[in-house]
Amino acid sequence: MLKFRTVRGGLRLLGIRRISTAPAASPNVRRLEYKPIKKVMVANRGEIAIRVFRACTELGIRTVAIYSEQDTGQMHRQKADEAYLIGRGLAPVQAYLHIPDIIKVAKENNVDAVHPGYGFLSERADFAQACQDAGVRFIGPSPEVVRKMGDKVEARAIAIAAGVPVVPGTDAPITSLHEAHEFSNTYGFPIIFKAAYGGGGRGMRVVHSYEELEENYTRAYSEALAAFGNGALFVEKFIEKPRHIEVQILGDQYGNILHLYERDCSIQRRHQKVVEIAPAAHLDPQLRTRLTSDSVKLAKQLRHLAQRPSLESRMAEKREGRSPSRLLSPAATQTWLLCGTGSSLSSGE
Repeated sequence: MLKFRTVRGGLRLLGIRRISTAPAASPNVRRLEYKPIKKVMVANRGEIAIRVFRACTELGIRTVAIYSEQDTGQMHRQKADEAYLIGRGLAPVQAYLHIPDIIKVAKENNVDAVHPGYGFLSERADFAQACQDAGVRFIGPSPEVVRKMGDKVEARAIAIAAGVPVVPGTDAPITSLHEAHEFSNTYGFPIIFKAAYGGGGRGMRVVHSYEELEENYTRAYSEALAAFGNGALFVEKFIEKPRHIEVQILGDQYGNILHLYERDCSIQRRHQKVVEIAPAAHLDPQLRTRLTSDSVKLAKQLRHLAQRPSLESRMAEKREGRSPSRLLSPAATQTWLLCGTGSSLSSGE
């Protein structure tokens, strides 16, 4: 607080009193020991690793890269202060999924924190737990939140419990092609297979008829197994020609959560985002308010600890022949497809 006294010729500053906006410490709140991060390792490769390295360098934080035998000449290795080989003798993808090697590099080289990037291990609760057990910070959600949100089926249940609308889907990962048949009999085509324990467009296959079921089930399982180490799938009703909108969320370890508005990620190739546009164009203000409030509601249900999730929503007005760039009215159907973890969390319609 600033105190002034009126004097001839103007105001004179008497003094400054600091006012803390932080709530008084509760006896039940665990005190968190502050330890500065001096060295960060990115458990990833390519563009995302380079972006994290650049941010760390600007903050004066030392950086560590990991690379597979096949990625010896990749740029992310050159951009870090230190670089170490992992997964000797393994295929490129498997090398970046080899948790023991990554943890070993972190411990042997005094790494303070690990950033998972996106894909690979970013949605693996066992990796977040391994970092915690090794005394290395995982830059992202707690292992428990990763487990809940990494399991897309449980994430659906959490969204439902939060009162957020979701698209029809299975309540658990399917264990046979017969279950997919039963789901399609109930809800009709098109349907979509999704990896239960991963994201990023991998392990996703759209099915438009019974004749396509078996082939797409097999392919989705194989893709999920190769990308995430787990081939479990779940099934949802596929929403055609949706708008894919994400809401960015910011939270801290004390339960404070707010949104940073939305971005439009509708331009995609093979279910992977190509361009993100913020703010989303042609989005009705009332619908924007609904999206952002539901995103915060869902994030509070999760009780995230110190992370930046993004919650995705895909919306469609149930009328034929509308352009994807149409104005989304307050009557547009808003549903959530899933929630996932990693550097960003996703849910959709």
